[in-house]
Amino acid sequence: MYENIKFEVKEGIAYITINRPQAMNALNCDVLDELTCAFGKVEKDEEIKAVILTGEGKAFVAGADIAQMNQMDAVEGRAMMIKGHNLMNYMESIEKPIIAAVNGFALGGGCELAMACDFRIASEKAKFGQPEVNLGIIPGFGGTQRLPRLVGKAMGKYLIMTAEMIGADEAFRIGLVEKIAAPEELILEAEKLAKTIMSKAPLAIAAAKTAINTGYGLDMKTASALEIEAFTAPFSSQDKTEGMTAFLEKRAAEFKNK
Repeated sequence: MYENIKFEVKEGIAYITINRPQAMNALNCDVLDELTCAFGKVEKDEEIKAVILTGEGKAFVAGADIAQMNQMDAVEGRAMMIKGHNLMNYMESIEKPIIAAVNGFALGGGCELAMACDFRIASEKAKFGQPEVNLGIIPGFGGTQRLPRLVGKAMGKYLIMTAEMIGADEAFRIGLVEKIAAPEELILEAEKLAKTIMSKAPLAIAAAKTAINTGYGLDMKTASALEIEAFTAPFSSQDKTEGMTAFLEKRAAEFKNK
């Protein structure tokens, strides 16, 4: 079904691997379409509880496909950017945790794709950057908005305007990634995080992700009202009763996503 990505599900985790190693997993329109389709499956399949997104070979994603973009006029370029924005906004709207296992280069659109995930675990060999100004353009898949939100306005400007590439240690220091792992342990660390989150109440995880993503950037009064609404749904769930009862009985909760 897919030509540019691999998709498999094991023990409730969807593994999505961008599979264009000969092109350093560069994002073209076909890859964006296939990723959108894959995340559609993630959203609809109740057996899938979490996602691990990674790349095949030496790169996570080394950027957008410049060879394809170089043939585009402004209208076509804008259409591709909209396609990328739609994918990454969609990822943020899915009420399941998405973990980027950044195995190598995450540049340009690759860095933007990683930032659209909920968490980023980086290999010690990972490299991050937004080099678009070297090509006469700017980040077009949300980088000018997500990067400053993650690392701060000034640092976001610095990385975008200098096109500086940074390693995993610096990415961790500035808050771009949550954890660093040895290359051979990268997927294992991503699985550990996924399974930790999967052990919690699914409805609560969904409500938390929605409240954080939707409320971030709003004024506190508006965001607080949003949190109150997000709080209500899981509070009336069977899982809430199970979680609180298990706590009082000093046992592990058995959540049913109900």
